Amino acid sequence: MKTEQQYYEESPTIQEYMDNMSQLKEESFQIYHQFEVPDDTFIQQLEGANVHILAITEDWCGDAMLNNPIIRKVAEAAKVEVHAVLRDADTDLIDRYLTNGGRAIPMYLLLNESGEVIGKWGPRAPELQQFVMDGRAQLPAKEDPAFEEKSKAFYTDLRKAYTDRPEFWMNVYESFKEAVQKSI
Repeated sequence: MKTEQQYYEESPTIQEYMDNMSQLKEESFQIYHQFEVPDDTFIQQLEGANVHILAITEDWCGDAMLNNPIIRKVAEAAKVEVHAVLRDADTDLIDRYLTNGGRAIPMYLLLNESGEVIGKWGPRAPELQQFVMDGRAQLPAKEDPAFEEKSKAFYTDLRKAYTDRPEFWMNVYESFKEAVQKSI
């Protein structure tokens, strides 16, 4: 069984991953180019922590579309390396980090200089989880003939909200910051 550090070493950087995305690339880069890392002490704390990050992701995922560019910008500001592994290429890794029994992504693993996992964050900031849950609650039952159409419209609207609402970007930043600060 591969270690998290081995997955990290065998995976492309987050920049290489984003450059080669085939889905949701434009939206992800829109967030990347517009998000500004807050000027607070977190960046200095992260920079001094001697850590690196392994992102478990897929480019079809709306949460990854939102989170990856923000985590990348934070990591660049703190001079922290982030590598990205595809969840579906080898489910052994994600199966170690299930969310409520599911393979939810993205998941970010904080590794120390020895390659040991010292913290994790993902797949969503709590505020975004509530936003998603509230939206899903408005959908008809899965058996309803309108479910598929309304579900598709919901996820289209969700991706647009993720792309267009800077307060969501800050929710991601603050939630990631809180999780990392507890680990370093």
